[in-house]
Amino acid sequence: MESKLVIYNTLTRQKERFEPLNAPNVGMYVCGPTVYGDPHLGHARPAITFDVLFRYLKHLGYKVRYVRNITDVGHLEHDADEGEDKIAKKARLEQLEPMEIAQYYTNRYHQYMDALGVLRPSIEPHASGHIIEQQQLVQQILDNGLAYESNGSVYFDIEAYNKKSKEAGSKWPAYGVLSGRTLENIKDASRELDGVGEKKSQADFALWKKAAPEHIMRWPSPWSDGFPGWHCECTAMGRKYLGETFDIHGGGLDLVFPHHECEIAQAVASMGHPAVKYWMHNNMLTINGQKMGKSYNNFITLEQFFTGDHPLLEKAYSPMTIRFFILSAHYRGTVDFSNEALVAAEKGLEKLMNAIADLERIAVSSECDSETEAFVKGLRQRCYDAMNDDLATPQVLSTLFEACTVVNKLVDHKATICADCLKELKEVMHLFAEDILGLSTLNSQLSTGGNAAREEAFGKVVDMVLELRAKAKAAKDWATSDQIRDALAAAGFEVKDTKDGVTWRLPK
Repeated sequence: MESKLVIYNTLTRQKERFEPLNAPNVGMYVCGPTVYGDPHLGHARPAITFDVLFRYLKHLGYKVRYVRNITDVGHLEHDADEGEDKIAKKARLEQLEPMEIAQYYTNRYHQYMDALGVLRPSIEPHASGHIIEQQQLVQQILDNGLAYESNGSVYFDIEAYNKKSKEAGSKWPAYGVLSGRTLENIKDASRELDGVGEKKSQADFALWKKAAPEHIMRWPSPWSDGFPGWHCECTAMGRKYLGETFDIHGGGLDLVFPHHECEIAQAVASMGHPAVKYWMHNNMLTINGQKMGKSYNNFITLEQFFTGDHPLLEKAYSPMTIRFFILSAHYRGTVDFSNEALVAAEKGLEKLMNAIADLERIAVSSECDSETEAFVKGLRQRCYDAMNDDLATPQVLSTLFEACTVVNKLVDHKATICADCLKELKEVMHLFAEDILGLSTLNSQLSTGGNAAREEAFGKVVDMVLELRAKAKAAKDWATSDQIRDALAAAGFEVKDTKDGVTWRLPK
């Protein structure tokens, strides 16, 4: 099948037409969370970005195997080769088993991703469940002479790797190919790191670490009782579930170096060729220009967004408002947090969802007016053009807002539409807003305590109350009619009497 989708490849630093290695099958690997704390807004952005890509690829007819890992071992503090495991440290502080911590925060991650409308991946492997595969990867690199053992730990030999790269040519990319860093840059940046004494070079990174006596999470290996280096898991699990070569590897821009750079080197050092065709990275979320993250202690958890319980938040925001906020910016652009931006996202989401609901109130005419017909006939292609241009979700939303204006005109009888065009308008708005962008009014369990069944029952009660009001009006019992209307307004409902009947909106 011919693809019109174009995506930006971090590896080549340019947009490229997406051509899968084995169409219609697509293999996609995305780096998931390290599960030692509640997910924050920075976790939501890659999850939503690659959820939209997953949805769109499936819509285009591809059979997608989407792998997103859970890091539950080996990720040391400050992403270094020395220090305490992030999960083990949390377990020590809370006097729990490390796997209790990992399971608890994995469950929490799923809970909040579900609320954001993020689809579950095809496979969600855990690093701790693939120790053997990671040991096999380390052994292959050792066998190929591109790693060395030191005091029970095993390190990747970057200078040996780059020497082999010069001999092998273009099919063996040098270390730094993804980030653009040279070995000298990396050495300069590594001089202050601990653990250099065991290494041949400051730039070398751990493939296997010997566990210190106090280190809880450890496994036997040919080299020592220890644990795999953080970078090994994705290389080993990507190869296991997607093969020696696959289409897309995604993650946050902060993972380009060192994590993804090391992944490329590990794949080539073990197999003799790169594993990934397209590298995709979403940009960062910032607060006052600084990256949001646990290590910066400036993060706001998703739970805090949904409850409003944080000093930087003026109010609570629904999961769909957060999703809309993230999709309002292109995934490769930075997004700076502000309450003003979230309020604007809330209003934008409300406008879009109201217009989609109002599609059912539009009266069909025998023919369209020319302006409406021209807009509707071009709407689908405009949305496809935006999605095909490197997932330009802000342009999709902008086009859908134009559709909202058309819907409002049709509801107010300021324009006319025929049955075929109305059907097309409904299909396109539902397809791109809900199926592809994943926006819905029903994903609000964490913000309101409700769910789809609850909202449906809620709506039936309001309809019943409005029916009683209609009967009061028919009986010219204006006092009762006004009392019902005023009571609904006091509860936060917006009730409107139109010539097509009564409409109401759910309270925010």
